[in-house]
Amino acid sequence: MDLLVPYYEHPTLRPAEWDALVAAAPLLYGVVLNPASGAGRAPDPAFVTVADRLRAAGVCVLGYTDTDYGRRPHADVLTDLVRHRDWYGADGAFFDQVPTAPEATAHYGRLGVAARAAGAATVVLNHGAQPHPSYAEVADLLVTFEGPWDTYRELDLPVADHYCHLVYAAPASARLSTRVKCAVPGGGAHPWGTLPHALECP
Repeated sequence: MDLLVPYYEHPTLRPAEWDALVAAAPLLYGVVLNPASGAGRAPDPAFVTVADRLRAAGVCVLGYTDTDYGRRPHADVLTDLVRHRDWYGADGAFFDQVPTAPEATAHYGRLGVAARAAGAATVVLNHGAQPHPSYAEVADLLVTFEGPWDTYRELDLPVADHYCHLVYAAPASARLSTRVKCAVPGGGAHPWGTLPHALECP
């Protein structure tokens, strides 16, 4: 199992869940670290601690960075990348809100180069839908679906080794078609405040 887990809860509020993530290290492709819709304005000691624990367990820590579909200035994105690296030791980058059209590929190519220069060994683009094939040259992994289970189960989505599906409001019996994946029970406005079924705490 290769779980890419975006878990957006504070470690002091959900310590048992973060313990479960660390314990599940062999199952994980990576964990998306998102202290404040990005790196924030100052390091958060609780996230520093969990990031250290994840890395010590061999888990790739992906720093969350919003790109606002290409509208966010390059310098602001780069600031987030460097803060994730310097404050949390992030060894990967998770770019959120990425467009699917080919016109933006060059912009994200530059961001990918910047991420690598900042020390990201793994770059993930979250399109949330099927992107133009040109993006495969930019990142290691493309999130080609993000949405609810009721929608996902009705679709016949393309599958490739570099595709990832993120599904919420999913039952424990949900089976996703990509190798790298995550299905969580949570829904509504904050679905990524729940762990994948395989890692749920008692």
